[in-house]
Formats: sequence, C-alpha cells, structure tokens
Amino acid sequence: MTTTTSAVPILELRGITKFYGSVTACGGVDLRVDAGEIHGLLGENGAGKSSLMKVLLGLVRRDAGTVLVRGEEVALDSPQEAAELGIGMVHQHFSLINGLTVWENVALGDNGKVNKQAVCADIADVSARYGLPIDPDARVDALSAGERQRVEVVKCLRRNPRILILDEPTSVLTQAESEELFAVLGRVVEEEGRAVILISHKLAEIVQATDRVTVLRKGCVAFRAVTAETTPQLLAQQMVGREVSLGEEAAALGLVPTGQKPPGKGGGPDRQPPVLSLAGVTVEQGGVRLLDDVRLTVGAGEIVALYGVEGNGQATLGDVLAGLVRPSAGTVEVAGSRVDVTLPGALTRAGLGIVPEDRHQSGVVLDMSVAENLAMKSLDKVSGRFLLRRSAMLVEARRLADEFDIRTPSLDAPVRSLSGGNQQRVVLARELSGDTRVLVAAQPTRGLDVGAIEDMYARLRKAAAEGVGVLLISTEFEEVMALATWIAVISSGRITGSLPVSEATPERLGMLVGGEAA
Repeated sequence: MTTTTSAVPILELRGITKFYGSVTACGGVDLRVDAGEIHGLLGENGAGKSSLMKVLLGLVRRDAGTVLVRGEEVALDSPQEAAELGIGMVHQHFSLINGLTVWENVALGDNGKVNKQAVCADIADVSARYGLPIDPDARVDALSAGERQRVEVVKCLRRNPRILILDEPTSVLTQAESEELFAVLGRVVEEEGRAVILISHKLAEIVQATDRVTVLRKGCVAFRAVTAETTPQLLAQQMVGREVSLGEEAAALGLVPTGQKPPGKGGGPDRQPPVLSLAGVTVEQGGVRLLDDVRLTVGAGEIVALYGVEGNGQATLGDVLAGLVRPSAGTVEVAGSRVDVTLPGALTRAGLGIVPEDRHQSGVVLDMSVAENLAMKSLDKVSGRFLLRRSAMLVEARRLADEFDIRTPSLDAPVRSLSGGNQQRVVLARELSGDTRVLVAAQPTRGLDVGAIEDMYARLRKAAAEGVGVLLISTEFEEVMALATWIAVISSGRITGSLPVSEATPERLGMLVGGEAA
C-alpha cells in the first residue's frame, strides 16, 4: 500500500451536502481518494457514511457539492452512471433476488444475451482470485447470510470497478480469510491503479488494511489522517467524540479487549450445572446434513460462545432452538428436562428465550407498537377472557421500557420508528421478561453502533450474573473474547472443538474454524 498522493485523485468529493427535511445527513463533506490506495471511512450509525455513499452511487441527489472522477466533474444522476464511471459497492445489506440462482443474480444488469457458461466462468475466476468460494448453481434462498454476502462481493468484483466501496465486508470471514482478502485488494489497487473505500467499525481492520482514514461525526468530517500516523484509541476517540477505554469498549470497536487473561495461561473456569444441553442434534434437509451430531452445554451463569464463519450451521441451530426446524436426531434439554421440540412453543415454555439473527425478519413485528411487541411472550399476563387488557399491557411495557432503557416517543409508536439499538432492546427485554433459564443471542450486535453494542454487552453480562445461561452465536472474534467464558467452534455443521477463553488464540480458533484439530 502507498500513502503518497497523486496530482489528480481518482475520486474527489467537495462540499457534499444532503438534507432529509430538517436533518443534515451530510454537511459539506470533503473526501479525496487516490488511485492505488485503500481509504478507511469510519463513523457511528447516523454519522453520514451511508448518505455519502448513496450520493456517490447515484442513489440520491446531493443538495450541494461537487463530485470529480479522475479530475472530471460528474453529475451522478443514476446508479447506471456511477457504474459506467467504474464505481461499484458491496452493500452490508443484501440486494439479491431469493428465487434466482447465484449465477442469475450475478448476471443481472448484463447487456445483451446472457451466457451461463461465461458467467459461471467469471464467478469461478473472481472466487479463486479473492478467496470467496460459492456455488454458481445454488439458489440464493438456500444460502446462509454469509454466503449471500459472498455473492454480493463476487457480483461487484466481476464488473471490474475502478473505485470499489466495501461496507463491512469481513463479517462472514475468519481472521485469516480477512487478511487474505485485504492482501489481495492491497496488491490489486497498487498494481492496477484502483481505489478502495473501506467502511468498517473494526478499528483493527482499518489500521491494518488502509492507507488513509477519514472519520465522520454528525454528518461532518471530524478527522482525517495517514493511517500509519494514528492509533486505534485515537480513531475511537475521533469516532465517538469522547475518551474511550480499550478495555471495556474495545470489542465494540473491533479490537481484542485489553486486560484479558493471557491465552494459554492457567486452567479453564469450572463449568456450572447445565441449563441447556444438546446431545447428538442432527438436521438433514434435501439429503444435505446441515447439523451433524452437535453436542453442546451451557451452564447457569455462563456465557458460552458458538464461534465460526457464517454458513456453517449456526443459523440452523438457531432455528432449532427457536422451534422453527425439527432435528432429524438428537435431544434438547433445558434445566435438566428433555424438551419435545416438535411441540410449538415447548422451548419457550421450558424457559428458553432467543434473540434471533435477523431482528426484522423474526425478532419484532415492525408495524406493531412497542407495547405489543413487548407483550408477545407474556400474553397470559395481559389478556382478559377474549381480548388483550390494554391497561395491563401498557403497565408491563412501561416496566420493561424503564428497566431496559428503551427510548421511544411513545409505547404506542411502531417498532419501525425506533433505532436499531432500541429495537434490539425490545427483543432482549421481551425474551428476558419471563422465567428465562437460557438466552440464545444470535449475532446480537449486528448493525448496531458503538454505544448500542456496549449496552448489549452489559445486558448480556447482567443476565449471566443473574444465573441465566447465555449461548452467544457470533462470528466476531473480538466479541467472543470480550464476553465468553467458554468457546465452542462450529465448522460444516460440526463442533470441531471447545475450550475456555483463557486458552483461545486467533491461530487456534482459526484452525478449528477450518475444521482442523487444534
């Protein structure tokens, strides 16, 4: 990578301003990106990153400012114009058509007659070059979230963009795979004169992968520098606008927390009596074994992390524990009693709560009120003979909103109107509102900003301290190291190993994630 600047940047934004009503999303933002560099873009949720990128992609029109590509001023009135100028983006949220195959999604937007063989050859070439394997004939609706993100990356890279925007691209990759991807990108941008804008909340990733960095805060540029002249703590302070601790707050910023017990030193913690036991849980669908003889225990007061790259069975296990998928074999016990998972609601009645991977899809009903969403798990408390007792529902909702600091203009406001962090608090409050013995938290901080991530960590720790067994399903190494007392690693639907967090290292977990003994 290079930190020198050329006379004419490949991309320059001058005074970009965008209003949404009375809200200033971007307030006079300047950004320069040179050919041959990876440029980091940091900022909390709502800092203006998404609005700035939408302007650059032609998705929204700027209210003021100028965009120059290779020194030429451009209008950017449409996504087609942006694509023709060589600007491409891999979005954090997917834009794929579920009913089509991978190759059909990749081919969308091609001009002229579509040649399946040629498209599949392109996919194979990009997959091999960037280390992103994917089956071109797989239907998108059969893919995991991680595999879908790979499709988005391959789809964008196939179009050979000169300016590539990556929005949180490594959430589905191991640390080794992330390093490999950035090594390839670094080589490609330097040798071929391309540019990459990397949007990430992971400060370690930004520090290691980028040449220069720009930090947005409240719609304006708060800081810019050569990355080598910064530190993670400086970037964290510039991003959130206050002093931060790289102990308690580190994981929320994509860093391994300081103050951890040194890896490999001392024995593991004493295991507690199990409140969740999985024995031989197997799921087969269409002749494919999605879970293979999974054995896992979570003790009272423990936080046990299930760690691995997305697409290796975590979503299926979450669906089993949510009662959405029936296992082909195996048993599930909660607090020592076997649960018949074929009975609707059996796991909930046994004391299991779940924070699902996708809160919008299966965690909340967006158009229902905050109070109604909070009442879903305890309807018996707020129901009369035939109808809900609204007064009782509001009393219970107010109690939970106060306890979990759910910030809403009204308990009657639709959940859709809340921030991501407050939506997640609604889910957590509801799932912990009863006699919960086990909490399954799947990717609980995905899409949240630093403050909301810190709050979620504190609440998961509090639940464990009160005796709840927490199963944390996460792809984030830093999150696992910050929260877990014990780590189980899943690969290709099998538990490849388990160990106390005190014995965990990136290398050891990486081997287990790859299916090797460690």
